[in-house]
Amino acid sequence: MKSEPQFLTLRRIFEAALARIDPYGMIKDRMRLEGARLVVELEGGRFEADLARFSRILVLGCGKAASRMAKAVEEILGAGTRLPFGGLVCTKYGHTEVLARIEQAEAAHPVPDEAGVAAAARIAELAREADEDTLVINLISGGGSALLPAPMRYGDDGREVVLTLEHKQAVTRALLACGADIREINCVRKHLSELKGGRFLRLLAPATSVSLILSDVVGDHLDTIASGITSADESTYAQALATVCGYGIERAIPAEVLRALELGAAGGIAETPKPGDPALARATNLLIGTNHAALLAACDKARELGYNVAPLTCQLTGEAREVARFLSGIGQDVRRTGMLVARPACVVLGGETVVTLTGGGKGGRNQEMALAFLAELERDPERGRDIAFLSASTDGTDGPTDAAGAYASAAMLKRAHAAGLSIAEALKANDSYHFFEAIGGLYKTGPTRTNVCDLHLLLVE
Repeated sequence: MKSEPQFLTLRRIFEAALARIDPYGMIKDRMRLEGARLVVELEGGRFEADLARFSRILVLGCGKAASRMAKAVEEILGAGTRLPFGGLVCTKYGHTEVLARIEQAEAAHPVPDEAGVAAAARIAELAREADEDTLVINLISGGGSALLPAPMRYGDDGREVVLTLEHKQAVTRALLACGADIREINCVRKHLSELKGGRFLRLLAPATSVSLILSDVVGDHLDTIASGITSADESTYAQALATVCGYGIERAIPAEVLRALELGAAGGIAETPKPGDPALARATNLLIGTNHAALLAACDKARELGYNVAPLTCQLTGEAREVARFLSGIGQDVRRTGMLVARPACVVLGGETVVTLTGGGKGGRNQEMALAFLAELERDPERGRDIAFLSASTDGTDGPTDAAGAYASAAMLKRAHAAGLSIAEALKANDSYHFFEAIGGLYKTGPTRTNVCDLHLLLVE
């Protein structure tokens, strides 16, 4: 433990968490063929289908983990069923796997692009072709909202208004910049889409479907993951409009989008499917992976390395800077008094924070949190002695960057001072990426092909 650098220890703990939530391994462990029956068995649910009832299997999916999930499904079906199967999944650029039977499309995240629009249209076409003799396996993970943009059409005073990709891009940028959390963002997205908020199930009916879902949402709400394309939606147009108005971004979004939300709130556009909708009758949703599972794996690895472990929560939310201040206080308490857990200690948290942008720099919520944590260490009378921190995204991409997150410690503080860098100025500019790049503090994993929110690891030696 003490013989290796703190950053290596943090990386080993984080990598153990990634291994636990590998979607390929999770599906291979939980899905099997028993003769002519397909069985998916989880702690929280079970799905079983008699394949003799069907003429084919259609595999559809979206999200950063979609290709990794498809690889497992393809191997399971290919090894034991005579039914024809194939399909299409859409994932983020650079997140594909080698597949033989299931097609793949790549698109942009977090701001959607034309490739995503094309993929959404193709997946919608395949869904419409599904009939009562089709078994549909949906593979859903975080990122699906941006990767399957299907802008809606609506009528307004006798004319048809068509929302465009540019409209969706403008809305996404405005929501990301204002500090809205993922549930608020997806509430708006669902009410501007032909597929989200359960509308996808209306295309699939009358087919039987099972959706295997990897959660990137705090609280694991099925109606929020990938904007709930296969689940009932309890949110409304009125709530979507209230989100836009509450953050004061009415003028930052296109007039056609605002009008759609206003019409929907007034009853002029049909709502998304609610609980009890007939489209949900033949649909089963199963949650296969969560941030909680990643947190437990991190705790197990930290104990193995000799640390006293304190798991705090897997539902951490709020402004990244405020969370950093809170965690720095915990670290200093543990160092000074052993409050919460005795040294050597590892405090583990999971969740997803937000950043309200005020500057034009580059970074992500985890890098911002690490930078704010470093600012707290700078105020610490002991300048962060014995404390090290890693904040990183399990999907390997923090914001619009190639880093998963960043480290903060006394060593990083010394590097920053030696380089003449100002933490305060970097925070003001929201430029955490270039700050940590200059001092070697970025944590880069490359695409992990999984996605269950973020992990925050605090060591106190």
